[in-house]
Amino acid sequence: MYVELRDLELLDTLAEVGTLTAAADRLYVSQPALSQRLARLEDRLGGPLFQREGRKLLVTPAGVRMLSSARTVLAELRSAERDIREIRAGRDQRVRFTAQCSTTYQWLPPVISALQREHPGTEVRIEQVAGDEPLAALLDDRVDVALVTKPDRLMERLHVVPLFRDQMVAVVALNHPWTRRSHVTARDFTDVHLVLYDIYDQSRSPAQPLPLPASSRPGRVSTVPLVTDLVIEMVAAGEGISVLPQWVAAPYTEGPNARVAAVRIGAHGNWRTWHLATRVGDHAPAVVDFVELVAARFRAGTSGVQDAPSMLPALVGLGSSS
Repeated sequence: MYVELRDLELLDTLAEVGTLTAAADRLYVSQPALSQRLARLEDRLGGPLFQREGRKLLVTPAGVRMLSSARTVLAELRSAERDIREIRAGRDQRVRFTAQCSTTYQWLPPVISALQREHPGTEVRIEQVAGDEPLAALLDDRVDVALVTKPDRLMERLHVVPLFRDQMVAVVALNHPWTRRSHVTARDFTDVHLVLYDIYDQSRSPAQPLPLPASSRPGRVSTVPLVTDLVIEMVAAGEGISVLPQWVAAPYTEGPNARVAAVRIGAHGNWRTWHLATRVGDHAPAVVDFVELVAARFRAGTSGVQDAPSMLPALVGLGSSS
């Protein structure tokens, strides 16, 4: 069995656009040729990667796993190509950033705008990290700054400061019985069907712990690509429940056009602490300023977060290479 780069591009494009016709237009090939290429790939892998529903293609569990690897490889290749172009041109003005378990970056555009006023021409890149391991990526110099929440032994080798706390909430359909309750407990998750991002795929090694209270025993876990809209649509259709950060769920749970409802987990909420991590030692001025701007953004307040402490004294220790 072998997989070519164009196979990875095919998977990524099909998952994004959802039909063979649209993917063929995007990749500048004929639709029959693309269909044959997909069939050959599925034959080599020994199973279907997409389920056909009319003209629309839905990713199968095997496709989700392959898509995760495809996007990681493609992102790394694109990043390497950009880096090489920057090096050849004699400029390397960049801040490489990654966030653990987050697909929501409403707070980032103002940070980038402020950074570019101070450092014109600096590019902020959101990097995808294989296996959701941003701390290892920091140590390997594949990213410069990481926003992380999961405790890890690698933190001892990095400069890590607490940034804010956010609350994980259960996300359910509007007519779900939980919407009539003040909160749910670990026992309530027994035998439920969970719909989560594929970073929680329990077949991975090592597997990421499920975002549930201790002693929870869900009956079934379905994972989907890191697309919040897809999770919300499945929950809204009654295909299961999810657990998301409150600030990620808020656009879908608040206001007259709410698609789903949020329910507190535990009497006092299920909170987690986020940290901002960098390598120990001196950093380029743009990296230092980016970290300070991110910290200031969360100190000013972000929906669904609490306890954003003053970080300037801690951040001074980052230093500068100038």
